[in-house]
Amino acid sequence: MGLFITFEGPEGSGKSTQARLLYEHLQTQGYPVILTREPGGTRIGEMIRRILIDLRHTEMAPTTETLLFSAARAQLVSELIRPYLATGGIVLCDRYADSTYAYQGYGLGRDLKELHAITMVATGGLMPDLTFYLDIDVESGLERKRGRQTGKAPIEGRTMPPEWNRLDARDLAYHQRVAAGFHELMQREPERWRKLDARRPIDDLAQAIESEVRLWLPRVARLPGSVEV
Repeated sequence: MGLFITFEGPEGSGKSTQARLLYEHLQTQGYPVILTREPGGTRIGEMIRRILIDLRHTEMAPTTETLLFSAARAQLVSELIRPYLATGGIVLCDRYADSTYAYQGYGLGRDLKELHAITMVATGGLMPDLTFYLDIDVESGLERKRGRQTGKAPIEGRTMPPEWNRLDARDLAYHQRVAAGFHELMQREPERWRKLDARRPIDDLAQAIESEVRLWLPRVARLPGSVEV
């Protein structure tokens, strides 16, 4: 059956940090788990990511942006997420399809029904079991991200320094529309989303996330020989 968990939030919310901490915790507990990200997570996806985030690509059309994100997602779902879930493991993903609705839909004004159709093609209808939203006002989040000079998070064997990218550089009104979009998405599917205050201490947030995930763990078998610690 497996367990699919995603992390969403405005820029600078700390979602990548919390995804990594949960990954490390579940590993320690002996659960089969992988951590990946969007866009990226595969060789092809990482190549697409470089195109999408490059600050020089200011001429990129919204349709191009949408289709590139969806292409990277299609590869990630096909190559990594579905196969690992089929083994009964846990997949943690830093962003997923909800980001397309928020960033390209609410942020850029793309038609949500059109985005839904594209997303269904890219994912085959695969949705997360649980989504954590790290909530922070967009001004504070952007300032956090601007101020980061160091820090790395492991993603499938890679280390990824913080990036100030093409989407980050958009105006404040865009980021406010994105945040408002996320909140509307949460209202539509409250049973899947868990909203947490990103201003809380990192360890407190990690413990809150671990407590929520613990409720889902009976559906996942530990690795042979593992012992709960």
